[in-house]
Amino acid sequence: MENKDLMKLLDEVQGDGDNTPKEKRIVLIDALNLFFRNFAVIGTLNSEGAHVGGLGGFFRSLGALIRNLEADQVYVVFDGIGSSNNRKNLIPEYKSGRNTSRITNWEAFDSYEDESNSQVDQIVRIAQYLKTLPVKTVVIDKVEADDVIAYVGEKLSHNKENKVYIVSSDKDYLQLAKDNLIIYRPIEKRYYSPSTIKEKFGCPASNFILYKLLMGDSSDKIEGVKGLGPKKLYKYFPELQNEGLNLEGLLNIAEEKLKEHIIYARLLSDPHGLKNKYKIMDLSKPMLDEKDIEYLDKFMKEPTPKFHPQIFLKLYNSDNLGNLIRNVDVWLKERFEKLV
Repeated sequence: MENKDLMKLLDEVQGDGDNTPKEKRIVLIDALNLFFRNFAVIGTLNSEGAHVGGLGGFFRSLGALIRNLEADQVYVVFDGIGSSNNRKNLIPEYKSGRNTSRITNWEAFDSYEDESNSQVDQIVRIAQYLKTLPVKTVVIDKVEADDVIAYVGEKLSHNKENKVYIVSSDKDYLQLAKDNLIIYRPIEKRYYSPSTIKEKFGCPASNFILYKLLMGDSSDKIEGVKGLGPKKLYKYFPELQNEGLNLEGLLNIAEEKLKEHIIYARLLSDPHGLKNKYKIMDLSKPMLDEKDIEYLDKFMKEPTPKFHPQIFLKLYNSDNLGNLIRNVDVWLKERFEKLV
């Protein structure tokens, strides 16, 4: 699905006739995913020589998303401190080695330490800016943004008058897609609905977690089944193309076909490890405790924060962001006033 198809997609649930209730468009943004993408591609320095590409690019992207998706409400979700610990307890290699020593922008930084410090400074500053905008910002200690977004997205999509958009390049979210819950991957500039997922990957959205389990996920250090690639996947597991398959069903298929090919034996070689991998990727059961769920249920009912454009402008000018956002005062009015 390309950008030109967006308006058609947005109108799908509205139906015909003037009496159809107007859908509420809610956007859930994976904050760090959006930040690091901008940090990597925008090398802008301010007048004092400080890198501000991640900071300015984040808000420029936020404004574009609000405009393009015609958002009525926005959630910006951050990973909490120690958020990967729950999944690392299941698989110690989870997300290990991500950018441990690589400099993204050699022109702006002399060392990885300098770059890392700049990332932290800009993320903290983003949080300060967000307090001035009519968006709902969420961060829970020891909880990943994935889990918060999965829970909130599923909860909000229960109301069929809501159209929910998850913004992230993380493919794990594709398993959540349904008619009124769409995933937008900025890295591809592509929208994923259930039909788009079926067209591109050959399986229904509900089976995408099994697709990833078999294929693996290099970004999260999750190994797939050795010798199994996209061309062989449906040769050995044609059942994956049909609705209703779960992990237990997948294992039963492998047991029944065990003597037919070594692929099935490899899948069954470590059932405990396999189940842990599945649990790590399963966003239908977010890793939230009762307090987290209670907090999020209450948070979703709270009113949208107040809009303080003048404070945003003071922060913007004090950081010398210059023309990173053109006509920033007009931009603030056009992008955020309608969220109030």
